[in-house]
Amino acid sequence: MNTTQLECFLAVANHLNFSRAAEQLRITQPAVSHQIRTLEDELGVKLFHRTSKNVRLTPEGFQFTQYAGEILKLAGLSRTRVRDLRAATPARLGIGCRSTLELRLLLPALRAMREEERPPLPLLRLIPFDSLENLLREGDIDVMFAFQPPAGGGLRSRELARCPVVCACAPDHPLAREERLTVDRLRQAGPMAACRPPIAPPALLPLQARVMADRAPGEVLFCDQQEISLALAAAGYAFTLAVDFPSARLPGLRYIPIPELPELRFHAVYLPGEHDRSLSRFLSLLSGALAEAPGGGPEPR
Repeated sequence: MNTTQLECFLAVANHLNFSRAAEQLRITQPAVSHQIRTLEDELGVKLFHRTSKNVRLTPEGFQFTQYAGEILKLAGLSRTRVRDLRAATPARLGIGCRSTLELRLLLPALRAMREEERPPLPLLRLIPFDSLENLLREGDIDVMFAFQPPAGGGLRSRELARCPVVCACAPDHPLAREERLTVDRLRQAGPMAACRPPIAPPALLPLQARVMADRAPGEVLFCDQQEISLALAAAGYAFTLAVDFPSARLPGLRYIPIPELPELRFHAVYLPGEHDRSLSRFLSLLSGALAEAPGGGPEPR
């Protein structure tokens, strides 16, 4: 049973004429007849006596007019209540991150967005990169971040920042005395913590491989998360390469520039959709926050 059937039934019951009911509903007379026939089949009773000269309600049809009216009123009330609920519920913005480092990058933009009128409610997801891309393509999140945006599938990207690749090490590490470093110097600097694919950003892997070249297996500490490589560096067991976002630096680490390594481009990746307006505003706030972050270079001793 559907509301179209009920509307046709009440229109015919009111006019006792299929043609006039069709005019009122602005559909064809055969369409009205079809709706009444399917309704009668579903209820298992005849609702109208029909002859070539007139139409009149059966006893069952007369009784059903009350029920049909109540059902339509309830349907209308339900639509109104749901629309009101949707209007009162804040829009939601699904944001996917691969690491807690990315989450820290979002904080200034999230704080700024919260101060605006009727801000969207951020739904944050922290999961591995490949799974995150699947969620984006399926519409479960609205935006994710990458240094090399995935191609195809209608995805769009927006560059948010250009980030240097730096050496991160403990303040008492031998490299900590340097103001800047070279790849050759890093190749001779002892143990290195490195993330395996696909944990490390794909754009970082070839740079990491340059520094790891000819290094003995025992001098490479492979890590399952970027946070682990930074923790090993902070504890003094190794140095590591990191994409430098000054606003997301960890205390207790020195961040030393490596000028010969190229900058990496940090992108937002998204699918166009119903949240375009709020997403665009959030990305503008995030881009501004990244641009206003203090400049790179080593931390003061």
